[in-house]
Amino acid sequence: MPLQQESAPQAIRATPGTTAAIFDSPHSGTVYPDDFNYACGFAEMRTAEDTHVEKLYDFAPSLGIAWIEALFPRIYLDPNRGETEVDVDMLDGAWDGEVVSDATALSKLRLGKGLIWRQTDEGLPVYDRKLTPQEVRGRIERCWRPYHRAVQQAIEAAHARHGYSIHLNCHSMPAVSAPYSTDYPGLKHADFVFGDRDGTTADPKLTALLAGFLRDRGYDVAVNHPYKGVELVRRYGDPARQRHSIQLETNRRLYMDEGTFELLPQSAQLKADLKALSELIVRTDPRQL
Repeated sequence: MPLQQESAPQAIRATPGTTAAIFDSPHSGTVYPDDFNYACGFAEMRTAEDTHVEKLYDFAPSLGIAWIEALFPRIYLDPNRGETEVDVDMLDGAWDGEVVSDATALSKLRLGKGLIWRQTDEGLPVYDRKLTPQEVRGRIERCWRPYHRAVQQAIEAAHARHGYSIHLNCHSMPAVSAPYSTDYPGLKHADFVFGDRDGTTADPKLTALLAGFLRDRGYDVAVNHPYKGVELVRRYGDPARQRHSIQLETNRRLYMDEGTFELLPQSAQLKADLKALSELIVRTDPRQL
């Protein structure tokens, strides 16, 4: 059974900050709406979650970091996709909105990972029916827009206070890439992957500083491979205007059992290191790098 199920769930949890830092977790939600009539097994569904990421960063508000968290599950609607990333082949009627043409987004659609997922990372169909355009519109209104509104407002507030903002988009990744999770099936992931879309969403010096910090703590760290960052960093990152957005992927084997979803004892050390990284972010002014 779902961890939580509600007919009209709250979409997000948001805590304002006082520093220039904004953290968000778009994929750790476990509140499964009762209008989500999925066809695959629930355990298979849960592999789409960035399970426990919100626990790894639960110290953020105490450091003055603004925190935004999706409560709905990623497989229901993915806030790290654009509104136009709609798989029209999933619908039983005409879509009256714009449809994405960006090559990266189209690659995600081919994997079944658009705004609404068509299949799991293992290739299992999520639905045994077509969705109505009205269903998709409803999810956008209830979930996507409140989430993006909260992230945008937090970034604007931080930038207004300090003249710059640092947005960390918090994710997790499996130890090994599944067949339909990315364009690199079977890839053994590093401990961490930072993504700044090849330096277009954050100053590369800032990304290098954070990656080096974790390497100095003994972690294997990659940058922009295989994850460069998607909609949330693309939409809000603008380093020329001192708005820096970086995606951070954490390998799940560092903190959880991927089979049982159990949080492991070693997660405490990981959390301590993420807190130290966060303290570095709070005290860093990217204008001085």
